[in-house]
Amino acid sequence: MDDEKTSWHPGEIVPASGIYECDCGAGHHWSTDVKGHRFPPLPYGCPGSSWSLKTDAHPET
Repeated sequence: MDDEKTSWHPGEIVPASGIYECDCGAGHHWSTDVKGHRFPPLPYGCPGSSWSLKTDAHPET
């Protein structure tokens, strides 16, 4: 995963499997995404613009 990039827009390729949160700041829009798939659109009415990793599905140990 790109260590410098912290957010991705809908339609971009998911860099790492995990739970992503939209950037609207409300903390209520979540998406579970699989590496290699594309990010989904943000939920209807969401004022955010991108997804950020909240919980890594496979943290390195």
